[in-house]
Amino acid sequence: MDGRNQSSVSQFIFEPLTDVHSIKIILFLLVLTLYLMILMGNTFIIIATLTNSALHSPMYFFLRNLSVLEIGYTSTIIPKWLSNLLSEDMSISFIGCATQMYFFGSLGIAECCLLAAMAYDRYVAICHPLHYTVIMNKTICLKISVACWLTGVLVVLVPVTFIFTLPFCGPNRINHFFCDLPPLLSLACSDTFKNEIIMFTVTVVFIMLPFMLILISYTHTIMKMSSATSRSKAFSTCSSHITVVTLFYGAGVLAYLRPKSDYSVETGRVLSFFYTVVCPMMNPLIYSLRNKEVKDYLKRLMVRKNIFSRL
Repeated sequence: MDGRNQSSVSQFIFEPLTDVHSIKIILFLLVLTLYLMILMGNTFIIIATLTNSALHSPMYFFLRNLSVLEIGYTSTIIPKWLSNLLSEDMSISFIGCATQMYFFGSLGIAECCLLAAMAYDRYVAICHPLHYTVIMNKTICLKISVACWLTGVLVVLVPVTFIFTLPFCGPNRINHFFCDLPPLLSLACSDTFKNEIIMFTVTVVFIMLPFMLILISYTHTIMKMSSATSRSKAFSTCSSHITVVTLFYGAGVLAYLRPKSDYSVETGRVLSFFYTVVCPMMNPLIYSLRNKEVKDYLKRLMVRKNIFSRL
């Protein structure tokens, strides 16, 4: 069969996580709650960094981009997942599956690059404070942001195009809660070695490499501190960032570096849950509410609300 011209599968069907209705309802409420937290937390960051002049620094510019990315890439997956948990029809069209995979992948790769840019920004701010405004000026920040977005848009075209030109002659049931590369590769009717090489290359270059750069940046930043007290304070701040970053990148690496023969449905779902739901929910807390400027802004909002409620 010619994989570029023939495919008997016109849609895919997601395998349910469970057939027990009560467990589906509990899972639906859990995922919905986490999704609302993602939307509210990231929307708050976007509004706060746009309306408060004290939050117009490069760090908050990148943080605003991160929030937009996280709202986007979680919204490509979670609404459909929530619908599947309540619906008997758990199908998605061939084109719909390709579209979901492309937007999720492109926004995810853009986030990987942006997190590395944010770590570099912190390194410059702490280690080169006198040159910070020159190095991280508005033009440079805008170029870095555009480069991150374009990288995601362009890089994911290759693996998505290659996988959806493979022949899918059945079965068409995806053991996952969204259209992801590993479970789809397991459904292909032809050799997928070339696809696995592409997936491996993208994972190493755009997930592992940014992760290593982040670790190096944070480590170098902490070690550059002049006193033990400063290093301890910096480590306290960076450790929470590193924890979330490790969860995000680590889950992605484990999910996409394994060969098709070693793919595990249960492991894939757990790893995907971390980088699609848990990390986007934690990022607004870690990157914003630990910052004095954001906490001060939030306090002022609460004071204003209290004043207006008394009028």
